[in-house]
Order: sequence, then C-alpha cells, then structure tokens
Amino acid sequence: MDDQYTPIISEEERQARRAQRAAQRQKKLRERRRRQMRQLIPAGALALVVVVLLSAWGLHQGSDLPAEEDVSSEAEPAMSQMSYEAPPEEPAPYTAEATASTVTLGDEIDSSYAVVIDGDAGTILAEKAADTRINPASMTKVLTLLVAAEHVTNLDDTFTMTIDITDYCYVNDCSVVGLEIGEIVPIRELLYGTILPSGADAALALATYVAGSHEAFVELMNEKLEELGLSDTAHFTNCVGLYDENHYCTVYDMALILHAAMENELCREVLNARTYETAPTPEHPDGQVLSNWFLRRIEDRFTGEFQIVGGKTGYVVQAGSCAASCGEAPDGSLYFCVTGDASSSWQAIYDHTALYQTYCEQPENE
Repeated sequence: MDDQYTPIISEEERQARRAQRAAQRQKKLRERRRRQMRQLIPAGALALVVVVLLSAWGLHQGSDLPAEEDVSSEAEPAMSQMSYEAPPEEPAPYTAEATASTVTLGDEIDSSYAVVIDGDAGTILAEKAADTRINPASMTKVLTLLVAAEHVTNLDDTFTMTIDITDYCYVNDCSVVGLEIGEIVPIRELLYGTILPSGADAALALATYVAGSHEAFVELMNEKLEELGLSDTAHFTNCVGLYDENHYCTVYDMALILHAAMENELCREVLNARTYETAPTPEHPDGQVLSNWFLRRIEDRFTGEFQIVGGKTGYVVQAGSCAASCGEAPDGSLYFCVTGDASSSWQAIYDHTALYQTYCEQPENE
C-alpha cells in the first residue's frame, strides 16, 4: 500500500478534462441566457410601445406635461430595461433542468425512482419520480465522504476505534468494515472503508474525527446540503443511511451530491476504487481487502470506452435497493444516474446499465 495519496489520473489529464467540462458548461450557460433574453425582449419592446402610445395620447389630449424632457424620462426606464437587462444569475454549481427531450420512464426499468443527468450540459435526460422524497440508505455515505474529505488535512493521521461506534453498528445491524475496539486506523483507510464495503464503523469514525461527534458531523452534512442548494428537499439525520422519517432526499438531490463529490479529487479516487488493501494491524495482521462490488459487477457490462468511474449502493427495507453512479464518456463528459427501490442489488445494476446505454449515447454490448 502506498504511503502517499497518489491519484490514478495524471494532473495534466485531470486539468484537460476539467477545462473541457468547463467549456461545455459555459456553452450551455450562454445558450440558456440567449433563450431567456429572447423571452425578455418581446416584453421589453411591448412596454416601450405602450409608453410611446400613452405619451402620444397624453399630448393629443392636451395633458399638462411640463416639458419635452419629461416625456423622454417616462420612456427611459423601459428602454433601459430592454437594452441593459442584467444577465440572469449564475446557476447553482450543480443543477440540471428538464427539457423538451427529457424522457419520463415507466416499466422499462425495475426501480421506482430514477434520474439520468448530463453533468456537463446540466440537463435531465430521463427521470422517474425524480422529485419524490426517498430514504437514501447508504447512498448517504457519498455526502459523508464529501464532507469528511473537505475537512481532513492529514490522510496519514489515525483514529482509534471506540466501543460507542462498534455498539452503534451492532445495535442498528449496520454493514461494517469489521474494525475492532482499540484498533488504530489511518484516516485514508476510513475514507475507503466508508465507500467500498459501505462500512458504518468507518463512517462514524470519520464523523467523530472530523467534528468531535456524530451529531456535530450531521450538522456539517446539512450545512453542505444548504451550500449545494438542496436543503429544501434534502435533510439528513445520520451519516450512515439508517432509516429515519427525517432522513430523506430525492434521487435528483443524490445525483447532484454525487456530482459535487466527483469534482473533489480525493472523493473521486475513493468512489472510483474497485479494491483497496489496508495496512496490517494487530487486530488484522494480514490487513483487509476492501471491495466496491457494484463497480466490479457493472464494469463488465460496458465493452466500449464508456466507463463507470464512481458508484455507491444502498439498501434499507423502506427504500429497497438503491444505487448512485457516475459514467464517463470517451470525450470526458460525465453522466450521473441514481435509482431507488429496485427489487434487488442486481436489478439496480441492470437498471443503471440500461439507462446509460439508452440515454448516454453508448452502443449496446455486443
């Protein structure tokens, strides 16, 4: 295992991809502004015509307007509005809009909820009850990872596992890495442990390390939701994804959370890892091999250059099988797919495969 954080993608390639995505986003923003301006200009022109007609009518009726410049001052606001309308505000960093081409999905997928987003264009390609509130289950840990990554400054620092964490996981029947009381774990391994095996013990350790307590970390998570512009439709009560009626988001929200995470270099490396080998400890003399089974199972379903570069699953009885993933096209374009309430973990994989192949312009497997 490397002692230092070593990205898989070179910095030059990463910068090139970022520049390409930024250029695509700017192009879409310009197109959106033009559409908005086309809608504004007719209204401005109509207002100008009305003002001119009213002014002419007033003069014809012998109105007591004191001077010619007063007439022009009446028209100036409308002219100014038409010619110098302030450009629309920049959209939130991660948004997506439905278009005339957005497909409403039905029984062609098993999942009850779904969304497919073109991350660079900021458009929704297909959706199924994408604005319905669901419990995100362990997809929650994508936000846990993002918040932790933004606060951690030393990946080689360590955390000592506590009985409070192991008891929480046992009582709530959480999926775990299997860390033991008193085991000393590098923060780097907690990041991978949170995502690859969906370890609640690793996630709670991160929360405690970053914020001092689980409760304080959840506050940071909700602050991040507010920063992303999602606080009206998403709210989390825990960092692991346990069911709670006040722990919710939509599949659309989760897609944007994943988008934000994939723009963070460390998060992207963790979400894209198929396996990760931990260092030996007295409790685990041979170390452990952590696996992201979703990525390992779905990647074989794409035979071309299209790749799944990030993914996280989740399951609770109330939410069924859920999954959030990111696909990358050969040109570097990123797509985000989130589904909820599939009948099985394999069915979630089938749904993601079908959605990418149908709506992200990828050829069917041969």
